[in-house]
Formats: sequence, structure tokens, C-alpha cells
Amino acid sequence: MNPAVAAMLVLGALFMLLAGIGIVRMPDLFTRMHAATKGASLGVGLMLVAAAIHFGELGVATKAIVTTAFIFLTAPVAAHLLGRAAYAKNIPLWKNSVADEGRGKISVDD
Repeated sequence: MNPAVAAMLVLGALFMLLAGIGIVRMPDLFTRMHAATKGASLGVGLMLVAAAIHFGELGVATKAIVTTAFIFLTAPVAAHLLGRAAYAKNIPLWKNSVADEGRGKISVDD
């Protein structure tokens, strides 16, 4: 196996592990979503690029790149919409949150 492919697979797995730990350890819904979206997206992207390099075929590389682009485009948008809906439904923030600038500005009807 190519050392670059192995490194990308290990890094991808590490980012996904960190995303999982973030989901378990973070104090509220909003920080959990942030950890899951960022870490898992990067982890999956690295693993797909590693697969594309390993197989070295145009079809596999095209599918890996398109899938990575799809994940990078849709995961942040989905997290934003879920977070906005949760905030509008008054899901509590972490008790040590410093500022809550959206209260009264974001509602279910927006």
C-alpha cells in the first residue's frame, strides 16, 4: 500500500474518531453538531481521496471526488438548518454560554 494512502486513511479515521468523541463529550446540541459536521466531513473526505489514489482508476476517482464535494456542500447546510430549527424551538444552550445574540431574532416562522 502506498504510504500516502495509508496516511490519509489513518488521518481520516482519526478525524472521524475525534468527531465521535466530540459528539459524546460536548455539552449541548449545537457544539455536538459542530463537532460531528466538521470532523466527520473531513474524515470521510480524506478516506475517499485515499480510495481514489489507491485504486487509480478514473471511474473510482470521479465517484470519490463527486461524493466528497457532495458531503462538503451538504453537511454544513444541513447542520445549519438543524441548528437553526433547534434554536427556534428553544433547545437550551450550554449553561456556560457567554452570549445569546439570536434570541428574539430567530423564530420558527423565519
